[in-house]
Amino acid sequence: MKIKQSKGDRIFDIINIILLIAVTLVILYPLYFIVIASFSDPLEVLAGKVVLYPKNFSLDAYGMVFKDSSIMSGYRNTVFYTVFGTALNITLSVLAAYPLSRRDFIGRQFLTMVLTVTMFFSGGMIPLYLTVTSLGLLDTVWAILLPGAISVWNVVIIRTYFQTSIPFELTEAAMVDGASNFQLLFRVVLPLSTPVIAVMVLFYGVAHWNAFFNALIYINSKQLYPLQLVLRSILIQNTPSDEMMADLDTAASRQLLAETIKYALIVVATAPIIAVYPFLQKYFVKGIMVGAVKG
Repeated sequence: MKIKQSKGDRIFDIINIILLIAVTLVILYPLYFIVIASFSDPLEVLAGKVVLYPKNFSLDAYGMVFKDSSIMSGYRNTVFYTVFGTALNITLSVLAAYPLSRRDFIGRQFLTMVLTVTMFFSGGMIPLYLTVTSLGLLDTVWAILLPGAISVWNVVIIRTYFQTSIPFELTEAAMVDGASNFQLLFRVVLPLSTPVIAVMVLFYGVAHWNAFFNALIYINSKQLYPLQLVLRSILIQNTPSDEMMADLDTAASRQLLAETIKYALIVVATAPIIAVYPFLQKYFVKGIMVGAVKG
């Protein structure tokens, strides 16, 4: 039975819808502008004529981007760091969260407290740099992957999901049938934990894809630079590579095309994450609400 709304409720709903549409436009339009500007003629962009759709459609900016070997190398490195880094993160986080979720694990409360302390206190950047250097990880891929190999916050979320969403009686029954802890984890717990694992893949994956600070500190070799570090030099320092601008004769034309190259770079850098998100969206709300609402 449909409840009839009063006039005040209808006005309230209309105002809410208008406000939400306005907020959505304010958020989405800058992203939309970046996309249409990347496909437009640089002169039209600088003249402020690109507002709702591309003007003088052009793929020159994307041609320059994909011609630059440093960007392609950064892309490959970022994909490597994201895939293998996320796999390492998920593996370690699950292996840490599972024993902490078991009622019969002696000392789990003490270990949880010790891990929680690290969320509020850390050694700082200089001790971490000295540690990475003393371990011989400087200027290697391990300097990117190992220092942030595990997030205590994500471990707590996974542990909470294991505790609240998987009945203890189910794991107990599996152990009665002779299942070992590893069999219990891989054959019972993980198949029932798809939502939280999907959310963690998204969290860790986005963090790796956007990361540049560790590479800025620990990496000296340009062939190991992630994409974000390459973009930093182009977007912030405003210095497109000579290889990218090799076919342009005058400084004016280089500066002109550099404006749209920036937009194309942003699209190229963000497109993979935006493409992955819809596949994980159905798990996102369920997984994150478990960690946020239940302790």
